[in-house]
Amino acid sequence: MPSLDRRATLAGLLALAACGPKIEPASSGLTLPARFSESQAPANWPDVGWWKGFGSPELDALMDKANTGNFDIAQAIARIRQADAQLRISGASLLPTISVGADNSRSRSSTAGRTFTQSSHSATASASYEVDFWGKNRSTAESARQSLRYAQFDAETVRLTQLATVANTYFEILEAEAELAVQRQNLEAARRILAVLRAQLAAGTATGLDVVQQETTVAQTDAQIPTLEQTAAQGRNTLAVLLGEAPENIVITGGSFDTLMVPHASPGLPSELIARRPDVWAAEAQLAASNADVAAARAALLPSVTLSAEAGWSAAALSALFTPAAGIWSLASSVTQTVFDGGALRGQVALSRAQAEELLYAYRSAIMTALKEVENAIIGLRQSEEQERRLRIAVDRAERAYAIAEAQLRGGTVTLTTVLQTQQTLFSARLSLVQARLTTLEAAVTLFRVLGGGWR
Repeated sequence: MPSLDRRATLAGLLALAACGPKIEPASSGLTLPARFSESQAPANWPDVGWWKGFGSPELDALMDKANTGNFDIAQAIARIRQADAQLRISGASLLPTISVGADNSRSRSSTAGRTFTQSSHSATASASYEVDFWGKNRSTAESARQSLRYAQFDAETVRLTQLATVANTYFEILEAEAELAVQRQNLEAARRILAVLRAQLAAGTATGLDVVQQETTVAQTDAQIPTLEQTAAQGRNTLAVLLGEAPENIVITGGSFDTLMVPHASPGLPSELIARRPDVWAAEAQLAASNADVAAARAALLPSVTLSAEAGWSAAALSALFTPAAGIWSLASSVTQTVFDGGALRGQVALSRAQAEELLYAYRSAIMTALKEVENAIIGLRQSEEQERRLRIAVDRAERAYAIAEAQLRGGTVTLTTVLQTQQTLFSARLSLVQARLTTLEAAVTLFRVLGGGWR
């Protein structure tokens, strides 16, 4: 599908979804809380381009590619077209069926040695219409309409999920590269200590065991590098699939992990959140479609009434076909009632009711899940930012301690055990800080996703 067509389709489904009726919480049978317990800030809903708040032009470009190239989004759009076609099919039962036909025949027969030739010409138009006394056809069409709404909302849910996955995958690539840089920095520091110990061994102030211990540290630090390189490369391949591209076509320039900003958002009222979550709208549409199926199944228990009419011309000679004398017409009506079907129709009613009951609970679950996810996301972002802040302090302290220990080791005024401890503390703190940074960024993405992104 061309990119412009895909963008137009996405814009269309967003417009269609925005025109839907407002969800009333009472329709779910649930009482929503007055506010979110974890959020005291004023409402700050995400913007349509919520990912731009991270301040990465490269991420912005990746999101544009995902909007037009992601295969899951494309499949969701195709499902909208399928549902739209099914709605047209179902809606056709509310209209009469009209057909036209023409027939020409010529036959020859022989009787008692005489040959007879007979011609027949006719032109007819016929129409039939099932009178929808009980609303069966209307309910079937309504079910198809609600299924179309579900496909529209589901497509937006898929889009939001895929874009969040693109952002998280991009951040994971940057995190792997940042860890790789830290590991190389740690390796350089470990080698400096090893060089000092080797010099001291030559001078007789260090033992061979001291040198071997540090050589082990250097080797272990160096062994982590291939794993991190693998993680970054595999992340690029995963990102390529999300963009609908071959891995060879994707180039990530990356950049400093610390230059990324952490945008914030905050929810308004819980009732406002429900109206911003496409997955909740999708669950509501599924429930509405199921209720229409129940009505259609009940109507199938009642008699069906069909009216039909046919009019046209019939004549033996083609020249006389359209004369008044050649006119024919007929009108008919029929009433059909199933007398015995082994309980199939009543079983269909029971099945439809049970399915509607299941979807009612699914709708309620979608609402409660939405509230839970927002509360958890607010906590997750707040705590991950606090953890990152504390780890930055820890890294600063560890770097100062390591600098002092390294200087004292060169001067021979500190034990090797102390140096090794400060070295390990610094290495661990640096890696923990990079990992905490990733957690913070992913927590921000999660908050934007559970708030419905920029969807209205």
